[in-house]
Amino acid sequence: MRDTSPAYFTHVDGVFRPTPFSMSLWAPSTLSGPPVCGLMAREVEARYRTGGFVPARLTVDLHRAVPALPLTVHSEVIRDGKRVRAVALELRAEDAVVARGSALLLQRSTQPPGEVWRPERDRPLPPPSALAQIDEAMHLFGSDGHAEGWSPKMTEHQNDTRKRKWVRNIPVVDGEPASPFCFAAMTGEQTSLVTNWGTEGIGFINTDVSITFSRMPIGVDMGIEAESHLSDEGIAAGAAVLYDEQGAFGICTTTALANEHRQIRGAVIDDLADTILAAGQPVTPDRGR
Repeated sequence: MRDTSPAYFTHVDGVFRPTPFSMSLWAPSTLSGPPVCGLMAREVEARYRTGGFVPARLTVDLHRAVPALPLTVHSEVIRDGKRVRAVALELRAEDAVVARGSALLLQRSTQPPGEVWRPERDRPLPPPSALAQIDEAMHLFGSDGHAEGWSPKMTEHQNDTRKRKWVRNIPVVDGEPASPFCFAAMTGEQTSLVTNWGTEGIGFINTDVSITFSRMPIGVDMGIEAESHLSDEGIAAGAAVLYDEQGAFGICTTTALANEHRQIRGAVIDDLADTILAAGQPVTPDRGR
């Protein structure tokens, strides 16, 4: 276990400075996708989760790499009704917009009458023996093609079966408590990983992520499991399910482009993970920028 308290950003007077934990594994001087989504989720939770409203959707556009520079978050309410609150989000570096997003917050109420079809499927949870192999800032990879279901090594799951991941994030901002909503946003960003991961690694790079919630997660450890993958002529659409120990709580979708010149294979992730763990940093393989 680590004797430090890692986080993705420090925060002073409205400016968020990236820490080494937020850096992309694939491109120098850029941020990985999960911290970007976590920073936007933090803005939504801190400013707009009031008066009984709860986040029901978070969408983040990832059409360019976010530079590893001091960042500011700007947001405004687009609509504020009795049951629906819509918010627009911008992430800025040196006054330039480097990422955009939106959020929808809804008022909870009672369920309508009647029964609705839903998939009757229990999402796999990692057993204690698998969790014992990792510390608080590591993840477990899983696939239907692995004999034991879960392991810390991505190479052991480079197959053509359904993929999943059990995610242990770190806080978005240093000194702030862990947030289940922010952690879910950062986990949902990895939809592209679990839906676009095949026998030769990950061949698509995601350009966005949208996460819808039926409820907030229970706790901060959670899983993400591939639900579908569609792709033609270099464009992919993927969907995944977010779940915790009590079951599924969210659906994630992503759009991705072929990344054939920088195909990401499991061996690269495993080697980088070993290097980063030796330096005491968490492993967050993301969109491969």
